[in-house]
Amino acid sequence: MGVRLMVVDDHRLLAEALASALKLRGHRVLAAAAPSAGAAELVISRAPEVCLLGTASPAEPGVFDPVVRIKRERPQVAVVVLGPVPSPLGIAAAFAAGASGYVRHNERIEGVERAMMKARAGEAAVDPQLLQGAFTELLNPAVQPDDEGARLLQLLTPREVEVLVRVAEGEDTRLIAAGMGIAPSTARTHVQRVLMKLGVGSRLEAAALAARTGLLDRATTGVPAQPTAPPPAPPQAPGPPPGLQRGLPPGPPRPPTAR
Repeated sequence: MGVRLMVVDDHRLLAEALASALKLRGHRVLAAAAPSAGAAELVISRAPEVCLLGTASPAEPGVFDPVVRIKRERPQVAVVVLGPVPSPLGIAAAFAAGASGYVRHNERIEGVERAMMKARAGEAAVDPQLLQGAFTELLNPAVQPDDEGARLLQLLTPREVEVLVRVAEGEDTRLIAAGMGIAPSTARTHVQRVLMKLGVGSRLEAAALAARTGLLDRATTGVPAQPTAPPPAPPQAPGPPPGLQRGLPPGPPRPPTAR
C-alpha cells in the first residue's frame, strides 16, 4: 500500500523530481514544495503520513524548527530528513526536533522508500552505517587545527604573548628589553616563563610550536611590533614670584625713599 506523503526540499526541482519518482512507485504525493515560512503550515494543513524534508545544512541552527512545529501540531506525521552526510550534531539535531529518520541525499530511491515505510510504522529510519559513523566521530572527535593554539594562548598573559611574538621574530633578550621598555633581567624572566608554560626547552621550539598550532597568528593580532614613543611633556607654566618660591608671602610695597 502506498504512502500518503509530502516532499519539501531546499530546491524545488529536486523536490518535484523526487515526488515524480515516488508517484511512479505507487505513492500518493500530496505536494512538492521548497522550504519557506509556509512549509510547516502546508504540512500541518494537509496532514500526510510522511513528510520528506530536504536540507543542505543539517547542522545550521534553526533548520529543523519546522519539524518541531509539525510534531507539536501534527504528532502523527512522521518526518524523514534528506540531507548530506552530516556531522553528529546534524543527526542529533534532526532527531531531537522530532524527526523519525535521516537519509542521505545520494541514497537510491529504494532506500528513501524503505525509510518512508519504517517511519510510517513508527520505527527509526536511519542507515546503520551512517549512525555508526556519527557515533564514531562523537567518541573520537577530530582535533581542530587551532584548538591547541587557543588552549596555549590562554596560558599566557598579554605581556608574555608579546614576548612570544618577539621571540618568534628572532629578537634576543636585549632587543626584547629595549622594545618593551623593560630591564634585560625582566625580559629574561618573561622568556623563561613563556618556555615553561608552553612546555618547550628553547626559543626555537617555542617559535615552531606557536607557528604549528596557529598560536602565532592569534598572538600577533593587536601586539605592537615596536615600542610606542612616550607622549611629549606638557609645557611648563611660568613659575611664581621669587618670594613664593621661598614659601614667603609677598610683603607690602616699600614707601618711596626721601632724597
